[in-house]
Amino acid sequence: MRPLRIAHLLSSFLVGGQERVAHDLAARQRRDGHEVTVLALAAPDGPMAEELARAGVATRALVKRGGFDPTLPARLALFFVRSHIDVVHTHNPQPLIYGAPASRLVGARAIHTKHGANLYGGRQLALIRLAARLVDAYVAVSEVTARVARERREVAEARLRVIENGIDLDRFHPDGAARASARAELRIPPDAWLVGTVGRLSPEKDQALLLRAAAPLLDEKARLVVVGDGAESGALEGLRRTLPAGRFIHLVGARRDVPRLLAALDAFALPSRSEGLPLVIPEAMATGLPVVATAVGGVPSVIDQGATGFLVPPGDEPALRERLAVLRADRALGRVLGARGRTVALERYSAERMARDYLALYQAALRPARERVLHSGAHRREGSS
Repeated sequence: MRPLRIAHLLSSFLVGGQERVAHDLAARQRRDGHEVTVLALAAPDGPMAEELARAGVATRALVKRGGFDPTLPARLALFFVRSHIDVVHTHNPQPLIYGAPASRLVGARAIHTKHGANLYGGRQLALIRLAARLVDAYVAVSEVTARVARERREVAEARLRVIENGIDLDRFHPDGAARASARAELRIPPDAWLVGTVGRLSPEKDQALLLRAAAPLLDEKARLVVVGDGAESGALEGLRRTLPAGRFIHLVGARRDVPRLLAALDAFALPSRSEGLPLVIPEAMATGLPVVATAVGGVPSVIDQGATGFLVPPGDEPALRERLAVLRADRALGRVLGARGRTVALERYSAERMARDYLALYQAALRPARERVLHSGAHRREGSS
């Protein structure tokens, strides 16, 4: 098949789960010979724009005006037609609402990825349902995320697909030199037990739960690192100051060296209240870390309880503390769980596999309408035989 012209549409060039998926997918598609542009509906600057540029991926901003912007679909359509775009790949609700109509206007194929629960109601849910009628495929990143889409009647079943996220596994692996340098920078003793988390600081990520749960376990030989920035940064700093062990908690803000910081850890924790399929868990697993996470969204499909990590109920501070205490007390167990997790991550969560799955979806959408009907019918006959 000829190289494709692909446009990924994001809300912004900030760093988050959906942006990381789009980056890894776009970079791999570019390396495979496709012409790829990543567009954002916000300001053109941002750390993800810089990373995309380093990967040789073109970026562009078409800024959404305040409130509902009726001009945006036309502006997007003009860009798509001038750039001869074959496939428009939208990520999360706002890009879907504006990008799907624009794709239909110019005859480009539209693929949408739903990265999380996105529990919107009212007008926004109605707009999502309308836009979903215009896409060729509506992809959920986990079976749980797909179930949410079904329950909320976001899209017709015929358009719904599941493609699990993948990561650039070359970036995430155990690294003794990175471990030593990151700990020296943060003034963490080389032999201290170190647990950490990475993510946007927001209420649904619930890092405050982790601070409260971990605090009684912390001392000179046990530390907590929180990587990320966001609306809850001030509240978390305030909480840290009130905790007796607060001086052993390191809030390091947003970082571009996440693989290096993960390599410095002995365990990884994710205390979220809701998730889709968070990339940071397979990233931590690929680094060889045992994971303690709340059993929300697609997380239970990633972690094998007692084999690669532990699952706890969301909001359950004692349960989270208990599992962290087990890993602190038995570091050999943590290494065993981490080694198993790395094997699972290498087998299931590669960016190569994700890119292949999406390319097959693009190719199916680009088939002439009659051929797609015949292909679908053949699949139904095979399934009934």
